[in-house]
Amino acid sequence: MRDNPASIEKLIWIMSQLRDPIKGCPWDLQQSFQTIVPYTLEEAYEVAEAIENQDYAELENELGDLLFQVVFYARLGEEQQRFNFDNVVAAICEKLIRRHPHVFANAELATEQEIKANWENEKAIERARKNQQKSLLDDIPNSLPALAQAAKIQKRCAHVGFDWDNISDVLAKVKEEVTEVEDELKADDIDDAKVAEEIGDLLFAVVNLARHVKQDPEQLLRQGNRKFSKRFQFIEQHHFDHNLDIKQSSLVELEQLWQQAKLCC
Repeated sequence: MRDNPASIEKLIWIMSQLRDPIKGCPWDLQQSFQTIVPYTLEEAYEVAEAIENQDYAELENELGDLLFQVVFYARLGEEQQRFNFDNVVAAICEKLIRRHPHVFANAELATEQEIKANWENEKAIERARKNQQKSLLDDIPNSLPALAQAAKIQKRCAHVGFDWDNISDVLAKVKEEVTEVEDELKADDIDDAKVAEEIGDLLFAVVNLARHVKQDPEQLLRQGNRKFSKRFQFIEQHHFDHNLDIKQSSLVELEQLWQQAKLCC
């Protein structure tokens, strides 16, 4: 089975050799659950970047790297007699079947809303079974990127009815938060902490807007980052091509180049 290059068993075997106490890799042997978390996050972001760039050859490689992270955790779990790779696979199989009764059982879930509601109900049942949760929000990871965390908080609250009824209310809330930021900035004695608080509220409201139009705020900001970067690089290239120092250009000149960049980037 180890001779099959496409075998998950081969990957598990490779991991076992890397962690072999006698002939394993010194770096791999030093790792723990905690130390490989940063690598897992990095690999997940590299998967996302390959997808955003539509680089599917690179995606193939990055998915392999991400899969290796799962195998690494499973190996650590096995060594500590907590769980192994088969346990990980069994758990996700059971969960997926249970959360999709409209596929694997006879439940009638005709609309996307019904499917999502069932999914959230199942997750709520799972949280209740752990008997560790006092709040709907208790198990939302603090390590999530802030935009993704905000969206998850809002989705949890919306599931129990704490949400705006329509997009007009959501937009009104965004405008309200903009006004509150403006008011703080117009104060005679500007309170930096209060300004920061109001900007945080504004960001939270914008995440809510993205959620209501069924968009991922993290993805939207990454797209915005890429668009801005391409346009700024257009301005940089203009200065390189004409042997100019960008720091010596006026804001009016830079704005003119920005408008040109918007036509092509």
